[in-house]
Amino acid sequence: MRPLLFLLCFAAFAADPQSSQVDKIFDKLDRTDSPGCTLGVARDGKLIYSRGYGMADLDHDIANSPRTVFHVASMSKQITAASVVLLAQQGKLKLDDPVRKYIPELADFGTPVTIRHLLHHVSGLRDQWSLLVMSGWRLSEDVVRDEDVMDLVSRMRALNFRPGEMHLYSNTGYTLLAQIVKRVSGKSLRQFTTQEIFEPLGMKDTHFRDDHQETVKGMAYGYAQSQGVWKQSIPHYDTVGASSLLTTVEDWVKWDRNYVEPKVGGRAFTDQMMEQFTLNNGEKIDYRFGIVTGKFRGLPTVSHGGADAGYRSYWVRFPEQNLTVVCLCNAVVNPTSLSNEVATLYLADKLEPEEAKPESAARVDMPAAELEKAAGLYMSEKEESVVRLRFDDGKLKLALGGPPSELIPIGGGKFRLDTEAAVITVSGPDLTVLAPGMRQPVEFKRVTEWSPSASEMADIAGSYYSEELDSTYRVEVKDGKLKLLRKKLRTHEVEPTFKDAVYIPQLGFVRFERDAKGKITGFRLTAGRIRNLAFKRAS
Repeated sequence: MRPLLFLLCFAAFAADPQSSQVDKIFDKLDRTDSPGCTLGVARDGKLIYSRGYGMADLDHDIANSPRTVFHVASMSKQITAASVVLLAQQGKLKLDDPVRKYIPELADFGTPVTIRHLLHHVSGLRDQWSLLVMSGWRLSEDVVRDEDVMDLVSRMRALNFRPGEMHLYSNTGYTLLAQIVKRVSGKSLRQFTTQEIFEPLGMKDTHFRDDHQETVKGMAYGYAQSQGVWKQSIPHYDTVGASSLLTTVEDWVKWDRNYVEPKVGGRAFTDQMMEQFTLNNGEKIDYRFGIVTGKFRGLPTVSHGGADAGYRSYWVRFPEQNLTVVCLCNAVVNPTSLSNEVATLYLADKLEPEEAKPESAARVDMPAAELEKAAGLYMSEKEESVVRLRFDDGKLKLALGGPPSELIPIGGGKFRLDTEAAVITVSGPDLTVLAPGMRQPVEFKRVTEWSPSASEMADIAGSYYSEELDSTYRVEVKDGKLKLLRKKLRTHEVEPTFKDAVYIPQLGFVRFERDAKGKITGFRLTAGRIRNLAFKRAS
């Protein structure tokens, strides 16, 4: 064992009798031939245990430690939100100001998008990463700059939904918040946060990285496995706000302590950071100012995670117990699960019994005729998405956009997926899907499946242009099937669903549009954080 790592481990063991149990959680990552994580546990705002597992740099045999610097992806949003709150405290902006007051490049959508809408992901703005991928960018290879995102913003012609109508995560909103900080304060987000937050709190190893070529001492490389081999996986971002914060577990605990002993902003600041947003329909959402409120086995939590390329991160605080866990990783692992396991060790006597997980529910016998009856195509108008169930070899399977996955009957018309913790309920012509993290199930209605004829496929074939993406997609008929081609990316299979609607794996759901004479004039694409993106027929 390396001497420095040994000393760090020894100090942790001496300070925390639970350390040996904590370390067992990270056993699979505590190796010299793989990347891993660093962990920090704090009580009452003070670090009580920290440890590095695995390697920060496989090229040079450098181990992870509590001082290792990580790209923490969307954990960055909390600091961006904090910057806006500080500027509001200083009287330099108001949270209900329209965004166009500071970002005139943003179109007038007929209803104001406010700073508050951006903070809570209720703006309706299309997500920048999805737009970039749709327009042909390779996020793992191409450099993304602020001006690239702002170009997309200036092209945006419609919102996903009316501001305040629903919560849909939008990285674009936080890039715009960073631009607002810059335009209001006269300082870049990096400069502002360093002066107003990091220096006052003694966070010497933390800053927003706005130059991907910058040399950062002690930084971990991100990694992902490809055919059993670890390869570097690093985001090339020169854009900040939604991501690009570099920090350590030791520094993040100093930020976390500000909620207990607010040196930056005072109690009014921390109270503002925890303020909820109420949707237009009166429903309150759990997303605050770069913070998510929830519960873990009965105990209230505040948290946020992050994922970019080969980096994963998660921070969770239990306010009533004054316990914090932060886990920063340079591998594609699940820091949320790891953090929850650590928290369980420290809070075992306060946690409610663990709920039975859907994936562990026992299989029940169900007649083949009932399984076959449930097979079919289902559509959700609200989510603009489809689900296809097929009866095959005596089993009901989810079959859309990839290898079929068996649906295991667990009683009462409910099924669990054999691949993830989601529950599908079939009741007559209706179907609902409830997945982890969803507050309410998504409702689907049975629709008639469509098998387009050769002439119908020929009608669809052609080129389609999106003004918002400044990109052209081409639909072709090859070997009796529809194919979609787009710039720089591989050809996609097209799966017909119902009349004039198709599903494109790794892309999204497409509905073709016709004029009064029945001629196809374009289509609208929905994919995750993008709703009804318009394409017009070019040929």
